Amino acid sequence: MIKKTNAQTPEKLTGIELKDIPHSAVGFKAIASSVKHVKNEAGLFRGISLLKNLNQTYGFDCPGCAWPDPDEKRAFLAEYCENGAKAVAEEATRNKVSPLFFATYSVSNLAKLSDYEIGKKGRITHPVYLPEGANHYKEISWKDAFNLIAEELNGLDSPDEAIFYTSGRTSNEAAFLYQLFVRQFGTNNLPDCSNMCHEASGAALSETLGIGKGSVTLDDFNHTDLIIVMGQNPGTNHPRMLTALGDAKKNGSKIITVNPLPEVGLMNYKDPQNPLKWVGSGQDLTDVFLQVKINGDVALLKIILKLMIAKEEEDTGSVFDYKFIKEKTHGVEDLLDDLETYSIDYLLPQTGLTLEEIKLAADLIISNKKIIICWAMGLTQHKNSVDNIREIVNILLLKGSIGKKGAGTCPVRGHSNVQGDRTMGIWEKMPDTFLDKIDAEFNFESPRKHGFDVVNSIKAMHDKRAKVFFGMGGNFVSATPDTEFTAEGLRNCNLTVHVSTKLNRSHLIHGRKALILPCLGRSEKDFQTSGEQFISVENSMGIVHKSQGHLEPCSEDLLSEPAIVAGLAKATLKKTSVNWDKMISNYDFIRDKIATIIPGFKNYNQRVREDAGFYLPNNARANDFKPTTTGKANFTVNAISDIKLTEKQFIMMTIRTHDQYNTTIYGLNDRYRGVLNERRVLFMNAHDMEKNNINKLDLVDLRSHFNDKVREAKGFLALPYNIPKQCTATYFPEANVLVPIQSTGRTSNTPTSKTVIITIHKR
Repeated sequence: MIKKTNAQTPEKLTGIELKDIPHSAVGFKAIASSVKHVKNEAGLFRGISLLKNLNQTYGFDCPGCAWPDPDEKRAFLAEYCENGAKAVAEEATRNKVSPLFFATYSVSNLAKLSDYEIGKKGRITHPVYLPEGANHYKEISWKDAFNLIAEELNGLDSPDEAIFYTSGRTSNEAAFLYQLFVRQFGTNNLPDCSNMCHEASGAALSETLGIGKGSVTLDDFNHTDLIIVMGQNPGTNHPRMLTALGDAKKNGSKIITVNPLPEVGLMNYKDPQNPLKWVGSGQDLTDVFLQVKINGDVALLKIILKLMIAKEEEDTGSVFDYKFIKEKTHGVEDLLDDLETYSIDYLLPQTGLTLEEIKLAADLIISNKKIIICWAMGLTQHKNSVDNIREIVNILLLKGSIGKKGAGTCPVRGHSNVQGDRTMGIWEKMPDTFLDKIDAEFNFESPRKHGFDVVNSIKAMHDKRAKVFFGMGGNFVSATPDTEFTAEGLRNCNLTVHVSTKLNRSHLIHGRKALILPCLGRSEKDFQTSGEQFISVENSMGIVHKSQGHLEPCSEDLLSEPAIVAGLAKATLKKTSVNWDKMISNYDFIRDKIATIIPGFKNYNQRVREDAGFYLPNNARANDFKPTTTGKANFTVNAISDIKLTEKQFIMMTIRTHDQYNTTIYGLNDRYRGVLNERRVLFMNAHDMEKNNINKLDLVDLRSHFNDKVREAKGFLALPYNIPKQCTATYFPEANVLVPIQSTGRTSNTPTSKTVIITIHKR
């Protein structure tokens, strides 16, 4: 009998090296790091040739983050960041995972490797199949793979026994076809990576402003007076954002940073597009840094609101925009009544800050009108994550800082097309208006019962209510919470299928049978029967634009994601109103259908061919809040954190290293935090370490505590770091095993990966 493969990254220390934390981000070291990765993976000449096309109007969209490109002139030297270069290098790697590789290496042996080691094996070149009871994947034809999946799907008692997951790098064209196939099959089980990151943003913004997206454009950063960056580390996760922040500072804007860690990229920055600035002191970015305790954000925002109210009472009209509040908003009285129930003295301990520090930030908010507030997963992965975002909106509404140039909401999305996937219908609870249009256009009846999101999909697989898992991209087991629980769910499936470019841990945590279907990468040419194709994506600010690869595919046996969906649909659907062959023969046919169904896509094929693409409609940007339940922008009443720690407990948040994007690990260095060649580390407050008799580099085990159940992650090196007391941080996916599947955000159902209660046990 084959032993279960490792679901967690194996406990393996790699030889830590500690460096001084740098004073500035990006600059020459970022350029050098980019060149090194490109040279090692793709070869220097080939890699540099590829990078010159990255994020250019004639090139391909970065497979990394969703930060927008400039509408006008693109940077000649580098319209990409260090992690973008790493992402492209990984995709263009010369390393191959062939059928011979799978014949040589068993699943159980591959599972002993770290996620970093697995990812470095290279591009998958052929579809492969793992029969029940086998320990080696073997080559399979595309036809046989599609037929095998179809047989499993059609043998289910109900279409709702199948899960169809989507990662955020899937193109608009592939996502539209995918959701169309899934709904024709008969289910709304369309979980996606948004369920684990920005679901709270969508829920909060839809309720308050009538659209689940941000309201600002990149140009707004050139016209703002104040930028507030909360729960975000742009220097690592969205480095091109630093250019926008730097330009805003040059134009006189102030920046407030709110974060438990003083991330280097938000403190000082050296422009990588200007070689003259690679040396020297760099550009200071943050004017006020608020080192808030983990999940102390609502308490902090309530204090700021109370200080705003006090100033308004002292000098009527100096803070609030009464005209905007009266004409455009609803519920301000309820907000003000709620704030009256809190005292600053009660709220202050939850923030970990002094009132003097908070007043510095409040004064900037009080004295400026054009305010942009940005945030990422530091705000969205808590039990009260929706409250975090809604409280941000409260501040902007009081100031009238919505729907005007230089002001508004800016949720900074992760994966490059995660926002576009949702626009295309990848959601387990799409509104009837969307489904009605799908039905009318394609002459079938969509299922109306809401499907499973990520958390409920995992529970369904664990309970054996779901029996087939199909993943369109991503690394599901390493991205999701409660690693062992998730792994058991996947193992309970009759079949697991992953559409992938590279090997990852999810291929090794499988159902009774498993398939890996290799697809084209963003950087590769896509030829269909009518000729070479391009795809399109939507960035963080609602711009839809084209992307066209320039490399020859790494294998002749790869299919594009749209072609994979079409092949699956033709094999599975006994009755279909869709001409799948026509749809993939020329992706213009897909875009024509999108244009008839989804608002904002009129003349899609013509407009997407314009150099900068086109903006989708945005009611909040237009100061029109009719889509909300009240027809106005809604003030809300929000809850502070209810976490109560004992003396021996800590809050742990999971974070990325600088050599990582989502679950893809490019290297073992976290340069901006001074940690090299190691990932199994725990950042702790130095006072907490002393109090608990934990020395620097002591080996500790971590145990999370939720509903009387204990989860354990073993073998982490304790490091003193500038972090608030009783707060800790460590990297994912290594620490995902500690995130309880039952601990999720209210309304969003997002795993609470930023508020895990742990105890620390010294070996």
